Amino acid sequence: MHREGSMSIGPIASSSTHEVSLRAPDMPSDSPDSSGQPPPDLIAARRILLRARLGGATSLLETEGKALLDALGIATPPRVILTDPAAASELPERPFDADRVVLKALAPGVLHKTEAGAVRVLPASRDAVMEEIAAMARRLDGISVEGYLLEKYVPHEATIGREFLLGMRWTPDFGPVVTLGAGGIHAEFLAHALRDEGSLAVFSPALTWEGSVEATIARLAPARLAVEGQRGGAAALDPAHLADVVRRFLALAAVFCPKVVAEFEVNPLVVSEGRLVALDAVAVLPAPGEAVSTPAAARPLDKIERLLRPGTIALVGVSETSVNPGRIILRNLLRSGFDPALVRVVKPGVESVDGVGCVASLSALGAIDAPGWRDGRADLVVLAVSASASAGLIEEIVRDRRAESVILIPGGLDENPESAALVARMHATLERSRAEEWRGPVVNGGNCLGIRSVPGRYNTLFIPEHKLPAPERPADPIAFLAGSGAFAVSKSSKLTRVNPLYTITVGNQMDLTVADYLEFLQHDPLVEIFAVYLEGFRPRDGVRFLKTAAEIARSGKPVILYRGGRTEAGHAAASSHTAAIAGDAAVARALARDAGVVEAETLEEFEDLVRLFVELRGCTVGGLGLGAVSNAGYETVAIADNLGPFHLPRFADETNAALRELTDRAGLKGIVTVRNPLDLTPILADPGYEEAVRAVLADPAVSVGVVGCVPLSGALQTLPRGEAHQEDVEREGGIVARLVRLMRESPKAWVAVVDAGPLYDPMARALEEGGVPTFRAADRALRVFGRYCEARIGLDGWRLVSESNRTAPHARAARRV
Repeated sequence: MHREGSMSIGPIASSSTHEVSLRAPDMPSDSPDSSGQPPPDLIAARRILLRARLGGATSLLETEGKALLDALGIATPPRVILTDPAAASELPERPFDADRVVLKALAPGVLHKTEAGAVRVLPASRDAVMEEIAAMARRLDGISVEGYLLEKYVPHEATIGREFLLGMRWTPDFGPVVTLGAGGIHAEFLAHALRDEGSLAVFSPALTWEGSVEATIARLAPARLAVEGQRGGAAALDPAHLADVVRRFLALAAVFCPKVVAEFEVNPLVVSEGRLVALDAVAVLPAPGEAVSTPAAARPLDKIERLLRPGTIALVGVSETSVNPGRIILRNLLRSGFDPALVRVVKPGVESVDGVGCVASLSALGAIDAPGWRDGRADLVVLAVSASASAGLIEEIVRDRRAESVILIPGGLDENPESAALVARMHATLERSRAEEWRGPVVNGGNCLGIRSVPGRYNTLFIPEHKLPAPERPADPIAFLAGSGAFAVSKSSKLTRVNPLYTITVGNQMDLTVADYLEFLQHDPLVEIFAVYLEGFRPRDGVRFLKTAAEIARSGKPVILYRGGRTEAGHAAASSHTAAIAGDAAVARALARDAGVVEAETLEEFEDLVRLFVELRGCTVGGLGLGAVSNAGYETVAIADNLGPFHLPRFADETNAALRELTDRAGLKGIVTVRNPLDLTPILADPGYEEAVRAVLADPAVSVGVVGCVPLSGALQTLPRGEAHQEDVEREGGIVARLVRLMRESPKAWVAVVDAGPLYDPMARALEEGGVPTFRAADRALRVFGRYCEARIGLDGWRLVSESNRTAPHARAARRV
């Protein structure tokens, strides 16, 4: 069977008198876009894809794939199809007027022809082609071959920066994505060997704005080898041409993925004579009837206001005789300052629990006649009951309109197959309510630990107060969103200097998702920092999350993310290089970075980044010029060895003079060499130490600082008061008090390092309690502080073109179709 492709030769062609064209099909005609090239012909592309799918194909032949590329306006080699081995005899003696040709078997079951021996480079002669077709037929014995493709050989260098892999596929979190990386037969090896932020570029039609394609390509190491001149030579490729090819692929992805085409891969896409030419194309079509998950119906996000700042609360599942989760929630809620008169416990036969009045049922909320209660409806209902009881209670809430919002505590929902019927009931109930005028309630959970809202004056985390004491300090402008309740409380117990405005554990996101909360809270004027822990998105929710994160970053506010479940298990068996290289974790990481998300690599880094963004939010980060001070030579060496993005500027003459005068006065002339990083030795005492740090931070070339203080020096007050010595770490004139005062007075961001054992934990703790971000090793301090400073600089300079100004060619082409 022959499907659409280039010109054919063989029994189905007319005869030997038929004039054979060996030219590539003409480019589609249409008005050119801003690149000067005709825009993608998506109507022709649709015709090619639908014809193949209606014919029952599960993949495109290479000829069809290249016809698809022709429709997109991406260059392909001149070619001819030989429908059977005998057709080669009709070729000219010297096909294509070339020295070499490429012969490929058209075998739908063979996706990677090189490995199967289904592709060969030959001398450009009819006899060589006929001989190789016979040999290829023997190698592919038992494999269905529909014909052979003969192409003009495209000269190119088979090296990094001259061969690319351009792929497109569907992802459940982000929908269609396009990826660009090193290509050729070693594409997977190179992607894994070069596994860092510069080895793979990822694009999403939904997350592409003017200039973003170019910016992403500029970070791709293989692309830089092509578009930047090497060793004084000219660039091999115009970066605008590479960006244009990516946009044409994005046009296809935006319109046809995944309903018409599931995957499409060009490998290699080679640089030849200053342009990109696609040498191979593989496309996988969706299976007939294959379902694509779609986002849930829109939720009434304005009701999150009632969830986070409720006027009235009802609790179901509170025990009056034991301390169960519901009872803990009630006590935490009251301890947070919520008015008991605006709380009701749903419990028949009981008058009150912990001083809070009870009602017999949710329906009885309608009979409450008290100030603050209105419409027979609670702003928030907390269900601390079994999973099996939840569905009926949700149905009751919706039927009688008893709540604007719900916190669904129980586990066992969406976590096992047995719960599917319960979850389906709840989803159906919520869907029906959303079609009504009141739009139903919003639901947080299930399998969640609850919510703590400082503005809402409540805490439904069912952790006893003695296990997780509430912070005794003003709330910080941070919203902490976590898919895991255990993660939220464990980090809260460690980040004692951080008191979030909101701690929201979303559980399995049965209704409200992390993207919903991000979208709602971005407009909260009290929130300046977002800290997020996620193990996965609901279908397509990743796109909404990153769209909102990009808008937040544009406003200069950070979104700090730690993503669980980042391994790529299962991709080894992927059918395409694109899926193997650009697994879901790699896609999520790349798209998050391009959206301006600050992604933590480790749990410790997440904690450190949250600390730094909270504690240093009033400080400036004017660049990456680092001023470093220590009293230990090894630590100054460690600082210089672990600079990361930082550089060590030379001190100004005024700074050098002040430091020399200081060290001479302290008797250190000839001992201390004034330079950056500055080693003060263990001899300098508390006042001189402070003076030196102030001088370094005041230097005009220093943008940020790191202050190491190895505390074993006898010259500094670093130990708690004791009988064996005269030190007191809390002394007003000691180093801790001086550094705390300096942190309050210095406009520049800086961190401290206390590299010593547990004996000096009180010193580190005193610095932290005084607002000085303190690390216990210089390398960790520089690694995390570097991430923080880069993120701050990026956020301060973030500029995002508004949606109305997005004029990329792929967007215009999609609108035409």
